[in-house]
Amino acid sequence: MTFNPPIVLRPKRCKHCDSWFTPDRPLQSVCSPMCASRLVKAEKKEQAERDKARKAALKRIPDLIKEAQIAFNAYIRQRDRLQPCICCGRTEEMGYGLSAHGWDAGHYRSTGSASHLRFNEDNCHRQLVVCNRHGAGRAVDYRIGLIQRIGLERVEALESNNNQHKWQREELIEIKETYKAKRKALEAAQ
Repeated sequence: MTFNPPIVLRPKRCKHCDSWFTPDRPLQSVCSPMCASRLVKAEKKEQAERDKARKAALKRIPDLIKEAQIAFNAYIRQRDRLQPCICCGRTEEMGYGLSAHGWDAGHYRSTGSASHLRFNEDNCHRQLVVCNRHGAGRAVDYRIGLIQRIGLERVEALESNNNQHKWQREELIEIKETYKAKRKALEAAQ
């Protein structure tokens, strides 16, 4: 019969609270059950942040354009919330657009034909869904309303701008964050 002397474990530092303790088991890395649960929560949070960063890195340019467009359009609707429809001049007081889905951020030059102007604030204004989607944008009426709001010179500058632009990942992320911040600032100013 062999005699095995008891194993004496040396003191360690707790992974969570950084205090010294004498472990009861060889692989014990925390001083108490409380520190163990806190360590697990912290590790889960770190893992979630790593997953979020990994997921963001996998986003394609079209995904980023869509996210930036959503933030930009929300800002335009907030910016023009007191303005009538750019095409027809109707307002919420007239009984139109009382629901949250009654207004769009309509582009004068569409994002399909002039994608380089999709984030241009002169090119986009609050517009009734009826005018934008169902009325095919009502380009002639939009132009008349646009001249009244920003002037003929700026409208002609929009119409003559045919520069192509290739959107970059960092640029789209910056646009999204910028317009989120601008919208929040407008909401806070109300």
